[in-house]
Amino acid sequence: MTQLSASPAKRVITVLATLAAAGLVLSGCTSSGDTDDAGASFDFTGKDKGAMSDFAVGTTFTATEPVEFSMLYRDHEAYPLQKDWPFFTEIEKNQKVTFDIDSSPRVGYEDARSAMIASGDAPEIITVVYPGQETPFVSGGAILPVSDFTQYMPNFTDKVKKWGLEKDLDNLRQADGKFYVLPGLSEIAVPQYSYVVRKDIWDKLGLSLSPATFDDFQDELQKVHEAYPDKEIISDEFNSPDPLGGALNFAAPNFGTAAGWGLSASSTGGGWWDGSKYVYAAATDEYKQLITYYHGLVADGLMTKSSVTQSDDDAKASFFNGDSLVISGNDQFLTQARQSFSEVGNKDAEVALLRVPAGPAGDNLAAGGRVDGIPGIMISSKAADSDHFKALLQFVDWLYYSDEGLEFAKWGVKGTTYTVENGTRKLTADWDRAKDMLNPGATKMLNVDGGFANGAFMSAEGSTEELRTSMMLPETKDFVSSMLTKTQLATAPSAPLTEVENEQASLWASALLDVVRQNTAAFITGDRPLSEWDAYVQELKNAHMDEYIDMINTAQQRQAKALAGDSQD
Repeated sequence: MTQLSASPAKRVITVLATLAAAGLVLSGCTSSGDTDDAGASFDFTGKDKGAMSDFAVGTTFTATEPVEFSMLYRDHEAYPLQKDWPFFTEIEKNQKVTFDIDSSPRVGYEDARSAMIASGDAPEIITVVYPGQETPFVSGGAILPVSDFTQYMPNFTDKVKKWGLEKDLDNLRQADGKFYVLPGLSEIAVPQYSYVVRKDIWDKLGLSLSPATFDDFQDELQKVHEAYPDKEIISDEFNSPDPLGGALNFAAPNFGTAAGWGLSASSTGGGWWDGSKYVYAAATDEYKQLITYYHGLVADGLMTKSSVTQSDDDAKASFFNGDSLVISGNDQFLTQARQSFSEVGNKDAEVALLRVPAGPAGDNLAAGGRVDGIPGIMISSKAADSDHFKALLQFVDWLYYSDEGLEFAKWGVKGTTYTVENGTRKLTADWDRAKDMLNPGATKMLNVDGGFANGAFMSAEGSTEELRTSMMLPETKDFVSSMLTKTQLATAPSAPLTEVENEQASLWASALLDVVRQNTAAFITGDRPLSEWDAYVQELKNAHMDEYIDMINTAQQRQAKALAGDSQD
């Protein structure tokens, strides 16, 4: 049975740690652009316990003898870790794999992870790592350069080649030409966030769930305001740490910029690729145009001023109580809203995701989404010293990248949690994805009671287009289909920094984001007049914006030469 360290249930990491020293290794920056870099020379003698000799695409991984892998697990409060989950018992029975698990709560997970890596105590498999989060650990040598070993991961390499993701992987490469995170891979981009609107009211007023432009959307909001003058129209959430982080993120590509989550979480810390060089997104005319639009919503009474400051709970309470009619969200929010409306007795309330409109820059979808922004895993360097290293690589490849492993991680056990009828999976009577989502009345949830549909074990919601959409509600499929008619922006080139550069850049990027967040909120609410935009840009310059962007562009040019095969030491 899977062992949970330090107690019969789990060991919880509670230490608050300083982050591991930031930085990258700069050594022989060469890259072939392939997914397998140098692993052919690795000697697995004495390190192949449990490994299969015939492991390939389509092969079920079954260890030739029982093996145990250590794992750092992100414990989500909505589905607390249980040692007897069917996920674990099935893997022990069928794959002959058990786990020695260290777990950390979702809140504080990144700090706990940093502490374990910095102390040298990180388990072999480190779950829920978003591309870019590996960067601080590269220079210390604690994380395995997995690009050296992907030729032992046939499912991973097959999907990368089949789906044309080589350039996306190149953007994960550090200054030494290697990548250190095994990302989630997705056959298609799956947009998730937009405005959630009261569909019953939109239908009553004859409004569109696919407004052509943001100006059209504003006109329709005005009609709602006129029909319901006693209601707040937009009362939004997702304000910490980025004001309107969700809304600005999904709107920004249509204005030709990045904002909100897309700004603060970008690999270049706020840089925006304009087609030939990086610029600082929040200082551009396009960003000003985006902020001016949202300022107009507040000025016209179509969005509350509190939308840029209030808590998520306050925003949701306003929407669920019927006090407001529009909020940012995703398909999971639709289910939550329906449950909440039912609880307050509002049986007429319906909700729907609005197709994000086009903007001044076109009808655009953010770049990426098939590798970046999808959590994957890291492997600690000490795994390469274990007697089961090769089996660990094979198991990770099976669980996270094979069609069979991904289906198991998402849907569970055929015949127990689901059946297949006429080629279509159907949850059995006792099981549901979330309460009353797909199978009303079910008493067990895949994640809570089974360990399935769990972000720690299921990269990219199933990876293939068919698996990614297999549990979507019909309206969610319609939303995704409508969003994929947009023009996806080209992925920006990578710009990895050296250790010395990264130390300085981190300070500059943090200071710049502070200025951006404060002033984005102030401009939108009107607390700072838009006439002071030039003064704001000067404040960014005073915070070393130009020096920061120059450093990013230098790194991009250096990496471009390295990826082209010209060594830059």
